[in-house]
Amino acid sequence: MGEHDQLAETAGLYVLGALDEPDRRAFEAHLAVCSRCAAEVHSFAPVVAGLAASVEGAAPSTVVRQELLSRVRSVPGAARRSTPGAWLAAAAAILLAIGLGGYATRLRARVTTLENRLHDEILRADASERRTADARRTAFEAQSSVAILSAPDVARVDLAGQPAAPSASARAFWSRSRGLVFTAANLPPLPAGRTYQLWVLTNQPAPISAGVLTPDANGSVTARFDTPQDLPVPVAMAVTLEPEGGVPSPTGEKFLVGLAH
Repeated sequence: MGEHDQLAETAGLYVLGALDEPDRRAFEAHLAVCSRCAAEVHSFAPVVAGLAASVEGAAPSTVVRQELLSRVRSVPGAARRSTPGAWLAAAAAILLAIGLGGYATRLRARVTTLENRLHDEILRADASERRTADARRTAFEAQSSVAILSAPDVARVDLAGQPAAPSASARAFWSRSRGLVFTAANLPPLPAGRTYQLWVLTNQPAPISAGVLTPDANGSVTARFDTPQDLPVPVAMAVTLEPEGGVPSPTGEKFLVGLAH
C-alpha cells in the first residue's frame, strides 16, 4: 500500500480529532498537496456536524480520544480493508454512545436532585402541618381555660407547698360544667420513673384522681382536665409524687395541699 493510501485512511480519524500530534501534522502536510484527501475531509463535515448537534457534551478528552482510536483500530481489518466511510460511521457511533452516556448521567443526577427537593418539600409540609396542629391545640386549650375561669360556677383552690417542696405553690379553678384548670410553680424536678398526680378531695372517702402533671425545667406546669359532671364539690386538692403513669389512689408523699374557698 502506497503512502497516499495509508494517509487517506486516516482522514476520518483526522476529522474526528482522534489523531495524535505526529500523525495529525503528517496528515495536514499531505492535505496541502493532495486534493483527493482534501475532498474526502470535506465530505465528512456533514456527518460530524450532525453528530455534534445530536448530543450535549464537551470536546472529548485525551482519554476518550485514545479509547475511540483503540476501539476503531480493534475492528478486524479496519485499518486496511474498510472504507473510510465505514469506520467513520463506527467511530461516530462510539462517540454518540459516549455522548449519550454523559447525557444519561446528567439526567440521572437531575432526577436525583429533583427527588431530594421533593423529599425536602414533603418534610417542610409535614412540619408546617404539625406546627399548625400544635397552634390549634394551644388555642383550644387557651379557650377552654378561659371558659373555666369565666364560668359562673367556678370554685378556686389555693395549694401551698409541703415539707417536700416548701417553695412550691399552685392554684386550681374548677367548674362542674367546664372542667378544671391547674397551675403550679417551683415543683422539684421529677425523679426517674416518677410523676406528680393531682387529687380532688370531696366529702367521699376516697380521693379522686384528676390526672398526672409533668412540670418543665423550671418546675412550672399548667394543665387542664375534664372532670365528671357528677363530681362532688371539692373540699380540697393535693399533689403527690407517684409512679410514672399514675395510680388509682395516692401512695406517695404530698408536695402540695390546699382547701377550697
